[in-house]
Order: sequence, then structure tokens, then C-alpha cells
Amino acid sequence: MSLIDVMKNRRSIRKYTDEDIPEEKLEKIIQAGLLAPTSRNRKPCNFMVVKDRETLNKLSKSKRTGSKMLKGANTAIVVYADSDKADTWIEDSSIALSYMNLMAEEQAIGSCWVQIHLRKTGTNKNSEDYVRELFDLDGKYRIVGILSLGVPDKKPDGHDLSDLDYDKVEYV
Repeated sequence: MSLIDVMKNRRSIRKYTDEDIPEEKLEKIIQAGLLAPTSRNRKPCNFMVVKDRETLNKLSKSKRTGSKMLKGANTAIVVYADSDKADTWIEDSSIALSYMNLMAEEQAIGSCWVQIHLRKTGTNKNSEDYVRELFDLDGKYRIVGILSLGVPDKKPDGHDLSDLDYDKVEYV
């Protein structure tokens, strides 16, 4: 599958079967995150691979809305970055999440990005603080998001290039 086909077919998947993700597919998703470029190659990002059902349940409460699918996920990858290493931790983490999101699609694994940075839990607690406390992470570690992963229960149709809005593009 070409990269453009992966991009067209990638959809946010929030409902999964209870089938396990094959280890070789999960390994490729992790490799994609580790291959992601970072500013000045500082590599501030770390990846917490979560398979423990109880921890996935706790992560599903990390946001007021938009994190509940983690309860039914087979795996989640928490991307956290050392803000002492790079002031570009938001960008670096976002690129890593995007690379893993695309690789998940290429591996026929459903995924959904769960935004953590600048979000609140149902009890109005800062979502980053909630996740940091859950894993006992130092305050210098910042969390942009979590990638929810699982075998898709259903797969929506992909996007069509004819739907692209070229009015948003300027050539100078």
C-alpha cells in the first residue's frame, strides 16, 4: 500500500474486537514512533506501552470525553516527552503519534489519538497530571497524547481525494 493510500484509509477507530494485536505489528508501530524526526534530533519522546486491563481502564478516565475507548483497547501507547531535553516536546510528540497512527493503519490495526495536553478529567483535574500520577512520572515529562490500539470492530470507508478542499492551498 502506498503512503497516500495509508493516509486515505486511516480513520479514527474507537471500537475494537477482543482479539490481541500480533506482537510483530505492535513492534512496527513502536518502531514508527522511534523513527519519528525530532527537532535537532534530541529525541525527547518516550513510549509507555500499556496492555494491563486495569491500567487501560484508568486511562479511559483521563479525559472528560474522548478517552473512554481506551477501556476496550487491546493496547495503548502513552507518549511522554522530557521537556528539559527539548522545548519542541509538543511538536516532537505529535509527529511520533502521527507516525504510529499511520503505521497502525498500514498494519490493519485500529487506532485513535487521545489528546491529553490541555485537557481535563471528569473531575476537572488536569489530564496530564492524572496520567503523570498514574505512572509516577516526574513533572518534567509532558504528555501530548495516548494512542489507543486494537483490532477494529468495524472499519469506515476511507477518504476520497476528490473531497480535498484545494481552496485552502495558495501558491506564491
